[in-house]
Amino acid sequence: MSRFFQIISHAFLIVFAAEVVFALFLLLGDAYRLLIAISSNFQPEGFQILSRSTYWVDFAFIMFCLTVVLFIFGITRGKYAYRVIKHTLYFNDLPENFDGFTITQISDVHAGSFTKPKQVQKGIDLIKAQKSDLFVFTGDLVNNAASEIVPYLGHFSQIKAPFGQYAILGNHDYGDYMKWPSENDKIQNLQQLKTYHQELGFRLLLDEHVELNKNGEKIILAGIENWGIGFGERGNLNKALQGTAPNDFKILLSHDPSHWDAQVKNHPSKIQLALAGHTHGMQFGIEAFGFKWSPVKYRYKHWAGIKFENGRYLNVNRGFGFIGFSGRIGIWPEITVIELKRKV
Repeated sequence: MSRFFQIISHAFLIVFAAEVVFALFLLLGDAYRLLIAISSNFQPEGFQILSRSTYWVDFAFIMFCLTVVLFIFGITRGKYAYRVIKHTLYFNDLPENFDGFTITQISDVHAGSFTKPKQVQKGIDLIKAQKSDLFVFTGDLVNNAASEIVPYLGHFSQIKAPFGQYAILGNHDYGDYMKWPSENDKIQNLQQLKTYHQELGFRLLLDEHVELNKNGEKIILAGIENWGIGFGERGNLNKALQGTAPNDFKILLSHDPSHWDAQVKNHPSKIQLALAGHTHGMQFGIEAFGFKWSPVKYRYKHWAGIKFENGRYLNVNRGFGFIGFSGRIGIWPEITVIELKRKV
């Protein structure tokens, strides 16, 4: 997307959204006037229609201006307003030596959308400051082309953890959303992206697993290729778990949260914790005072945060980057830190 086209499209979006808010508040005022008019029909003075209050029109205009300000903030500041969200999760079957083990998760970098390396570095510094035992990345390193990550190799390669850095691929990483000169070019792009993961120090888990060992005990970290309803069902969960035991403690990296509902939460080999991303929280919504809403909820049952079901946990990261709309409003870029605790 060219810079000029992006500016024009975002200006249109801001004005359109503000106009919708303005019209909505006028509609609410008109609905109130209609109710008053209907109730007045039962009064001695008969049916009366109140004129539209100038105060209400002024209030609607204030909301119009507020919407414009929110969108401008989201585009200029919100998309880099990284925040750390911490969760402590308890398990009956966590190996004793992993009690207190910490994991930092990010997802959906979408490096091709970044325009401010210094702001990205602030997010990297926050990741490093967590000093977690393990770092995982749950897919969508780029929008389409592997070359998008090149300007940021020096940034993300700074991330190190004692038990390693692991990653999976997301739906955007396969290059499905752009036209390639040939199928071979598309294949070469994916291969180059895998090479860049190596340069970052991220080990890709492609339908496979590794053992993380600590003082004679282990947990399983598995990762699959992208599997998502409507976004390609490439991953093979059974292949990723091959060689593991049903009673092993398992953590799964799977980009799309729809996979958890479809295959993971009821899998016969228990997966205690699944980590996903993909939704971005639609980069727009409200999270305040315990209330959480985004339009993406109408597409994804679990779209952000922790879900516990059938004795298993899912965490959906809201994403580190952005795509499409070059901003975030209410749903800020997320760095997740999860502490595993043994339930006693």
